[in-house]
Amino acid sequence: MLLLLSPAKSLDFDSPLAEVPPATAPIFPSQAAQLVTLLRRHSQEQIAGLMELSDPLAALNLARYKAWRRTPAPGSTRQAVLAFDGDVYGGLAARNLQAEELGWAQQHLAILSGMYGVLRPLDAMQPHRLEMSTRLANAGGSNLYQFWGKRIAGYLNERLQADAEPVVVNLASQEYFKAVDRKLLRARVVECVFEEERDGRHKIISFMAKRARGLMARYAIDQRADRPEQLQAFCTEGYAFVPDVSTLERMVFRRAAPA
Repeated sequence: MLLLLSPAKSLDFDSPLAEVPPATAPIFPSQAAQLVTLLRRHSQEQIAGLMELSDPLAALNLARYKAWRRTPAPGSTRQAVLAFDGDVYGGLAARNLQAEELGWAQQHLAILSGMYGVLRPLDAMQPHRLEMSTRLANAGGSNLYQFWGKRIAGYLNERLQADAEPVVVNLASQEYFKAVDRKLLRARVVECVFEEERDGRHKIISFMAKRARGLMARYAIDQRADRPEQLQAFCTEGYAFVPDVSTLERMVFRRAAPA
């Protein structure tokens, strides 16, 4: 079983870290370098328009592209799961994981990325921002979905080929999961849905759902879950599995409104 997460817009390359396992090399360095080359051709104003960024954020990210290296400079990288910040990664709390737990995550967790395609938790990542939905013209087409094409699904198939019953548990957003070619993917896909009770109805609240995805990934790591059925016992922060509205491909978790 392989769990998928989205990346985060926010990064943390500054907070001190306890001793962690050595970084690994990203899977698609050549493709990442191609994207950086394309991005460097844009002005700050073009970057701002391309990604709907403020001028300061556009300037920051243009500087990041210019500093990016195929062979990273010492001290310029951080393991991906420790570099991403934000709601999902607040739930995951990877900085509290021990080396053995990070090693398990390395084998069972993958982070979809506009820049890198797929990152394993311990892959060395350089600071960047490139959302999967960005319409960046490239040799494969007009956007990043066309750029990555069949590569991501092909890689996931390789990761799962030793499993008797390959399963992908999607904890990523639809924006990122769309980059996985479902026709090529040779695995059952299970979606996890997290709902909140509001005014007597159950709704998906975006930032809460993001945190819940990270909490679920952390639960899977803590429990060493290798089958989706094991995830049904997830009860962190008041969530509970709801079998009546769930299916084999869509597991729904709900929690009551705060008092």
